[in-house]
Amino acid sequence: QVRLVESGGGLVQPGGSLRLTCAAPRAITSTFSPKTMAWYRQAPGKQRELVATITSGRDTDYAESVKGRFTISRDNSRKTVSLQMRSLKPDDTGVYYCYMMGNDYWGQGTQVTVSS
Repeated sequence: QVRLVESGGGLVQPGGSLRLTCAAPRAITSTFSPKTMAWYRQAPGKQRELVATITSGRDTDYAESVKGRFTISRDNSRKTVSLQMRSLKPDDTGVYYCYMMGNDYWGQGTQVTVSS
């Protein structure tokens, strides 16, 4: 089973920042560049929700709850997609997942906890 590889989660105080990175494994690097990539998150007891997307042409879209605070970017040469998160709030707590649209590839998830 192919899995994207996320990193960068952790514990941060409210108002702090974190940067998540997702890398495509070697088996699928050839398919990375033309695909829209996304970050989802799932808070305890809640459904998984879409946080941000970035197309192959680097058009981006964000959930209303994170607009102005989160920035999604990609590096096609390194086959990575990142999520820069600023001004974090306790409501941002959850497991964050990377997703490759079209191929339906997910990562294993990385925990983000925003707490004082």
